[in-house]
Amino acid sequence: MEAENFQYLSKDGKTSIHAMEWAPEGRCRAVLQIAHGMVEFIGRYDRFGKYLSGQGICVVGNDHLGHGGSVASQEDYGYFAEKDGNLCVIGDMHALRERTQEKYPGIPYFILGHSMGSFLVRQYIEIYGEGLAGALIMGTGVQPKGSLRFVKSLAHLIGSTKGWRYRSSMLNNLALGSYNKKFEPARTRNDWLTKDEKIVDAYNANPWNNFKFTTNAYYNLFLGLEYAQDMKNIRKTPKDLPIFILSGGDDPVGNFGQGPEKLRDIYQEAGLTNVQMKLYPGDRHEILNELDHEKVDQDILDFLEQHAEG
Repeated sequence: MEAENFQYLSKDGKTSIHAMEWAPEGRCRAVLQIAHGMVEFIGRYDRFGKYLSGQGICVVGNDHLGHGGSVASQEDYGYFAEKDGNLCVIGDMHALRERTQEKYPGIPYFILGHSMGSFLVRQYIEIYGEGLAGALIMGTGVQPKGSLRFVKSLAHLIGSTKGWRYRSSMLNNLALGSYNKKFEPARTRNDWLTKDEKIVDAYNANPWNNFKFTTNAYYNLFLGLEYAQDMKNIRKTPKDLPIFILSGGDDPVGNFGQGPEKLRDIYQEAGLTNVQMKLYPGDRHEILNELDHEKVDQDILDFLEQHAEG
């Protein structure tokens, strides 16, 4: 079934947020909300949304501020908001959840975040985790506190001196510059995403995947990640919330498996009692777009079905 496109007002008070819903033809057994990654858009999850809706799962997701269809002008790509950008992005996710739960009352509700979306979901479940049936954290990593503090301070310095819409090559290289190194000699600059060359080529050709983050977005991203990794905030996550951490074994964002393993250990240390993790050997960053994505699809469906039943 084709997705429905719709809009709602962002928490920034002015931007129209673009969102999509893949609804089953019959009864909706569960809802999965997706938070997409950096420099992509929710439409890239069309294959996955159609797959799950065919299994009776309703899938929803929005383009974050500064991404896809959630921009007021070309200059807004890679820009969050003038004030509290990180909280606006989180608030837009929650607004979509509230809207969707009104449409599907009493239906088990799950949330999945990929890459930057995984950092957002980790923060989201610390604030709004109550009432969720489960959370899936995909393509994630754990950043050293010192490094995170440094890049956050650098983003603030550059933004304060050159402007918050400035696009810094230095910040971009610090955030993304090393990801392709393991795959050199590489065919393209984004070979780290997936072994599927058609997916990589489509990504490289799409203007919605070809912009640099502004200092505003980088600062808010680092601010949110710092919040998500703070143990006092992690302890606010509901202790019995089912969490599934999944990642490619060759994903540089997760330091080739070390990041997801560390996150699992951190969650267990915080007292969370229902955390599982799986690495997919040989898979790169976008496991939903990998050559063996059917395995990932099935594992996610199994998790949703298991926890939708309570």
